Amino acid sequence: MTVNWNVAEFIRSAAKPADFPRDGLPQMVFAGRSNVGKSSVINRLLNRKNFARVGAAPGKTTHINYFRIDQKLYLVDLPGYGYAKVSKRERDRWGRLIEAWFADRSRMTLGMLVVDARHKPTADDCTMAQVFLGAGKPFIVVANKLDKLKKSEIESNAQCIRDTLELPDGVPLILFSAEKGEGRAELLGQILSHLEGTV
Repeated sequence: MTVNWNVAEFIRSAAKPADFPRDGLPQMVFAGRSNVGKSSVINRLLNRKNFARVGAAPGKTTHINYFRIDQKLYLVDLPGYGYAKVSKRERDRWGRLIEAWFADRSRMTLGMLVVDARHKPTADDCTMAQVFLGAGKPFIVVANKLDKLKKSEIESNAQCIRDTLELPDGVPLILFSAEKGEGRAELLGQILSHLEGTV
């Protein structure tokens, strides 16, 4: 299947389960910490500067954002987690919204957990990895901010991420730079390969 990544449109911000699209299109979902650059990864995938909102302050994505690509699939941006300045009530609301999204296992085609290539994954990252693994659907880890690493750090950092998240051998880890575009072709290839299985 070919996808024209230039034909991308923002569809909606879902604040409650009733807002989730139910048109049967494959859904490729992104999760990650508030400041890890999920929006920047989506922007780089689409080669757009400001398509997915990039907040000046972390925690800007407070709903589940849906972007439809070429009428063939959705990129789904979950609220970022782990941002301390958000009230507990708001964090709990995000948690319930995300739980509701994952409650229907038919919803997700491919999960993508965005982590920071520079740092050991947080406890929240580990929890999110377990949510993806428990969903029983294909899952990828995208280690963003590769451009901030020295070459000598890349291999050991990648291994630390795999070990900390307890990733099975079958889960790909893609080293990615939203800034420079490294890893974009590999991530697009993964998305397309999982898209093929849905048609």
